[in-house]
Amino acid sequence: MKFSENWLRELVDVSADRAALVHALTMSGLEVEEVTPLGESLAGVVVAQIVAAEKHPEADRLQVCRVDAGQGEPVQIVCGAPNARVGIKIPLATVGTTLPGGISIGAAKLRGVESAGMLCSAKELGIDADASGLLELPLDAPVGQPLADYLGLPDASIELKITPNRPDCLGLFGLAHDVAALFGSRVKGEEIAEAPVTATATRGVRLEAGADAPRYLGRVIEGLDATAPTPFWMAERLRRSGLRPISAVVDVTNYVMMELGQPLHAFDNDTLSGDIVVRHATAGEPLVLLDGNEAKLDASFVVIADVARPLAVAGVMGGNDSRVTDATRNVFLEAAHFAPSAIMGRARKLGLHTDASHRFERGVDPNLPRRAIERATTLLLQIAGGNAGPITTAERAEDLRAHQPVVLRRTRLARVLGIVVDDAEVSRIFAALGMAVTATADGWQVVPPSSRFDIEREEDLIEEVARIHGYERIPTHLPAGEIALAADPEGRLHEMALRDQLAARGYFEAVTLSFVSADLLRSWGMDQAWVPLANPLSADLAVMRTSLLPGLIEALRHNRARQQDRIRLFEVARSFHATGEAPDEVGRVAMVACGSALPEQWAEPTRTFDFYDLKGDVDALIAHTGEAGRWTVDAEGLPSWLHPGRAARVLRDGQPVGFLGALHPALAKALDLAADVHVAELALEPVLARRLPQASRVARFPAVRRDIAVELPEEISWASVEATVRQALGEVLKDVRLFDRYAGKGIDEGRKSLAMGLILQDASRTLTDDDADNCVANAVAALEKTCKAKLRG
Repeated sequence: MKFSENWLRELVDVSADRAALVHALTMSGLEVEEVTPLGESLAGVVVAQIVAAEKHPEADRLQVCRVDAGQGEPVQIVCGAPNARVGIKIPLATVGTTLPGGISIGAAKLRGVESAGMLCSAKELGIDADASGLLELPLDAPVGQPLADYLGLPDASIELKITPNRPDCLGLFGLAHDVAALFGSRVKGEEIAEAPVTATATRGVRLEAGADAPRYLGRVIEGLDATAPTPFWMAERLRRSGLRPISAVVDVTNYVMMELGQPLHAFDNDTLSGDIVVRHATAGEPLVLLDGNEAKLDASFVVIADVARPLAVAGVMGGNDSRVTDATRNVFLEAAHFAPSAIMGRARKLGLHTDASHRFERGVDPNLPRRAIERATTLLLQIAGGNAGPITTAERAEDLRAHQPVVLRRTRLARVLGIVVDDAEVSRIFAALGMAVTATADGWQVVPPSSRFDIEREEDLIEEVARIHGYERIPTHLPAGEIALAADPEGRLHEMALRDQLAARGYFEAVTLSFVSADLLRSWGMDQAWVPLANPLSADLAVMRTSLLPGLIEALRHNRARQQDRIRLFEVARSFHATGEAPDEVGRVAMVACGSALPEQWAEPTRTFDFYDLKGDVDALIAHTGEAGRWTVDAEGLPSWLHPGRAARVLRDGQPVGFLGALHPALAKALDLAADVHVAELALEPVLARRLPQASRVARFPAVRRDIAVELPEEISWASVEATVRQALGEVLKDVRLFDRYAGKGIDEGRKSLAMGLILQDASRTLTDDDADNCVANAVAALEKTCKAKLRG
C-alpha cells in the first residue's frame, strides 16, 4: 500500500512531522517499508511557459526557447527535450537553483548560444521516474508561481506493509482512522453526498453466484467525454501512490479505490447486452482480459457477464471487449462485494496480481459499494460530464456478514497488558477507530465497523488498545515462577546429536521447502498419496513433498551449477502423505552426496564417492544408536528411482525404514545429473531410538581370533552370512570382521569367496585351541547348511 503523505494529511489532522508519523504507524502494526521524499529543494523552480522556439543553429536535437517565467522579459534557454514546443507550461529551474541530486543551475553557453536556466523533467525535479521529456503542466497553471506551491510539494510517497488482517487500511480513509486514533485527531470528509440523478437509463442485475457475490451495484452514466483529461491534482496523487494515470474514467475508479479501499470497474455500456449476470464460470469458458491475454476459466471463478458472454473476472480484472475507450460515451459503473473465499487464489491461477484482487482476497467492507459508486459518479460528472442514472442494487441480505457486539472487561484488559488504561482513553481509542462503544459496569461493549473483519473477540479489542495506546508504554516484565525444563528421554537420541554426527562426517545441513512441483515428484515416481495445496503460491510449489530427496537433489544441482564438485548435504525434516482427513507427517533424515570420496590431498589417491562410502555413513548413524545388530540391509523392493545394482533397502528388526544407493541412471539423466550421485533416506524415529547404556565388566580373559574363508553363491549377502555365524556361535562371538572378497580364477562362475575374522572371547575362562577350533567348525557347518557355503583350504 503506497500513498501520498499530503493526501493522508488532508483527510486527518496530524501535527507531528514525517518522522513521528512514520514511527507511529510502524509501532501500531502498520509497518512502513519505504519513504520516498518528493520535491525536496525546489526553491527557485517556477511555473513557466514556452512562448517561442527555434532550432539551434549548431545542433539538430536542441532548440532555443524563449520562456516566460513571470519576471518581465522572457529568458532564453537551450533545451533538448523532444516535447519542448510553443505554448506548453513547464517547470523552469532559474539561475542559482540547486535541484535534488545536487545539480546547480547557472548561466551557460550551449554550442555557442546563451542559456539562462533549465527546463526540467519530473525525474530532474525528484518527483517521478519519468525522464522522457519535460514535465507538462496544465495550461491554467499560473506563470511565475513557485512550482512547489502549485504541486503541493514537498511530499512523500510512503509504502506500508499491510498485514492480511487489516484490509481496511488498503484505503486512505481506513488508514486515516488509525492515524486519528494515534494522534488524538479526527477524520475529515467521510460524508459522501449523493450524485445528482439526471437520466433514467438503467441495466438490470441478477445474482446467481450465491454467497460468493452477495451485493452488486451498478449505474449507467450517459454522454460523458472519455477523452477528457484527468485533473493534474488527481494524476499526481495517483502517481505518488504508485499508479500510472491512464484516462479519466480509469483514473477515477483507481482514485476512489485508493481513497475508500473499494475496487470499481467501468464497462462501455454500448457493448453490453441485456442484464448484468453475476455467476460462476463454466468449465473452459474463455475471456480475453484487459492485458490482452486469454484466460480459460473454470467453475471456481465468479464472472460478471451479460446475457451473451462473460465481461470480467470478478474481483480480478475486466475483459478487453467491454473496456472503456476514447470512443466511449456511455459507461456502466459497477461496485460490488465479493466473499474473500471466492476471490482468494483466483488471480494467481491466471498468473496475475491486481490491486482489486489484493483487496478482495483480504476482505472489503460490504457497505462500501454505495459510497464508492456515489463518489466515483460525482468525480466523473465533474471531469467528463454526462448524466447519471439511478443506482441498480442487487443483494442477498442473508449472505452479508453482520458484526456482533464484543465485550471487553476492564479487569481482563489490565491483566493482559499489565497496566491500567484510563476508561476515557479506552473509549476514545474505540471511537476514533470507528467503533460504536458503550460503557458497562465491568468495561465496554463494542460494535466493530463493517470494515473490521479482524474484530471478533475480547483479545482483538485488547490488541487494539495496546497498539494505539503504544506498545512502548507497556512495561516489560520477566515471567514469574520457575520454568521446569523438559528432560530428554534416555531411550531416544536428540535430533541435534544426529545433526552433529552427520556434520562430523563432512555433511552440510540444508533446509528445503516443504512445497514442490508436481512434475518433479512425477519424475521421481513419488506421485502417490501426495497432498495438493488448495491455494499454491505458484505452479512450482503446488504439492507437499512426499520425500526429502527431490528438494535435496535440487539443492545439489544448484551447488553443482556453481562449480562445487564435492557436495555432501543432509536434511532432518518431515514429509507429508495423504492418508485420510488430515495429512500424515513423517519425520525423516535424508542425505545426498557426489564427487570425490575424500577432499583433495597428497596422502590418499583420488577416487569417486561410491555406494560403500554412503553405507559407511549410514552405518555410523546406526552405530550411534548402540543397537547395530537390529539393523540389516537387503536388495528387495527397491524404488524405481534407485540404481537396481547399486542400492539397498534398510531394515530395523526386519521392518523397512529407508533406502540408500545411487540414483537410477534414467532419473539422473532427466535431472541433468552425473552418474555419481548417491542418496539415502531413513525414517527418523528408528534412527533416534537407542539402547540405554549399561555398564559391564571389562573382560579379564584374552580374546582369540580365527580367520576362515568360505566359498558360497554370489546371491548370498554378507548380512545373511554374518547373521548365520552370530546365531551359530552365540555370546562367545564378540565380533565378526569381513576383510576380503574374491571372485575370479579358481572360483566357479556364480560363486564368490568371503574371508572373515572371528573374534572369540569367554567371560569366565581363557579359550583353548580346541575351543576355538570347535567354534570354527560350528560356524562352517552352519554356513554350509544355511548359505550353501564350503570352507576354502
